[in-house]
Amino acid sequence: MAEELKPRTSATNGPLWGARPRDWSEIQEGVVRPAYAAVLERLGIGAGTRYLDAGCGAGLAAQMAAARGAEVSGIDAAEALLAIARMRTPKGDFRHGDLEELPFADRSFDAVTGFNSFQYAANPVIALREARRVTKPGGKIAILTWGTPEGMEAVAVITALRTVMPPPPPGAPGPFALSEEAALRRFAADAGLNPGEILDIDSPMVYRDLATALRGLGSSGVSARAMNHAGEQAVHDAHEKAITPYRQSDGSYKIGARFRCLFATP
Repeated sequence: MAEELKPRTSATNGPLWGARPRDWSEIQEGVVRPAYAAVLERLGIGAGTRYLDAGCGAGLAAQMAAARGAEVSGIDAAEALLAIARMRTPKGDFRHGDLEELPFADRSFDAVTGFNSFQYAANPVIALREARRVTKPGGKIAILTWGTPEGMEAVAVITALRTVMPPPPPGAPGPFALSEEAALRRFAADAGLNPGEILDIDSPMVYRDLATALRGLGSSGVSARAMNHAGEQAVHDAHEKAITPYRQSDGSYKIGARFRCLFATP
């Protein structure tokens, strides 16, 4: 029964998200840097803060938190990304595992972030309950997801691979399932959290040229799954078609994107 309540997703997600770790860490992860900075600032991350990034990837947010003086930890499904996180922040505590069963003691952290991570766990509510468990009384949990799709240029990119992906299972949440404020607040409340402030953050996708854009966009776990299904060229073709309208006169690309973050307390 315990295994049913806490399904483990690292065996599936790890190889996908770790398929192209250098492209992710050098290109695509940086797209979210403005959102990381805004969230860390709003959380008051600084000297002495005990901070956990749940679904830390290659550890950019943790590296930024460490630069602010925090004592950082991270957990991710992809060992290849964790290796980069450890190189970036040697004093950090980075562990391989599942969001549904965090390998940390109760009430360990002042702040926990989930940057587009909690909602993609096999059981998102259990993953968020785990974040609540490891957060100290008076601490905060930040849940980041895509902003509302209306008027966002990046929607074309985010949805570009639908035609080259295997059909999703019935009831599978889409990328904008938590974008509406009511849905995001309900998600937090279902996990026993007290939802508070919502922050919307502009964080455009910027690439210096087409080759860089295709490397970055092709480095996600979603792209890896699509490549396994339809081949690498099909993924690159879909991405190129989606970003073509946003090519700048100098050959670079700038695609408007925004994120929405809910801050909650245990």
